[in-house]
Amino acid sequence: MEKQRILLVEDDVNFGNLLRDTMAFNDYEVVLERDGVQGLRAYKQGEYDLCIFDIMMPKKDGLTLATEVKEIDNGQPLIFLTAKGQKEDIIAGYSAGADDYLVKPFDTDVLLYKIQAIIGRKSADTEQEVDELTIASFTFMPKIRQLVWEGEVTRLSPKESELLKMLVAHKNQLLPRSKALLKIWREDNYFTGRSMDVYVAKLRKYLKVDPTLRIENVHGEGFRLVQE
Repeated sequence: MEKQRILLVEDDVNFGNLLRDTMAFNDYEVVLERDGVQGLRAYKQGEYDLCIFDIMMPKKDGLTLATEVKEIDNGQPLIFLTAKGQKEDIIAGYSAGADDYLVKPFDTDVLLYKIQAIIGRKSADTEQEVDELTIASFTFMPKIRQLVWEGEVTRLSPKESELLKMLVAHKNQLLPRSKALLKIWREDNYFTGRSMDVYVAKLRKYLKVDPTLRIENVHGEGFRLVQE
């Protein structure tokens, strides 16, 4: 069974090592970084079941890091660790997208229980992903990456399926280019942008048989799936 992956960003060397070793002993795969800049780089390079960020860190604080991570994947589970226990600090943490908040010092057993609970909720949500989506005259089945129109089945690539899923989630609204690039390609640059344009063109080709559907290009901003 594949281990669940955790990104831990903690600048206190001894405390960070203790947490990493504790989680590793409990069968989690842990990537440990020492500041927010390294943490964001590590996040873009991998996929994680949970992120655990200290708030007070050099180069980039945990609240800023969390905001940037949530821009990539708004559903990313996240726990904050901090020495601050003031009401306004806790509110700021939850406002930045935290699922939970631990004030130092804390019992590592409590952290382990929180990790188990949050990852368990995420797994349950994943299992509840819809089997079918109706898009005008199409039936889209994201789990098996199939797009069906009048009995004709188009098998989508993983990126085509993810991109269509994001467009459907933003139907008749703007899907920002950067959001799609960071979520699917993990990078927002010239080359990934050109790659995404190719995938959008493929989706347009699949959808053009239904005149009530179109993918609009919002210049310099992103795309919009429009259903009339």
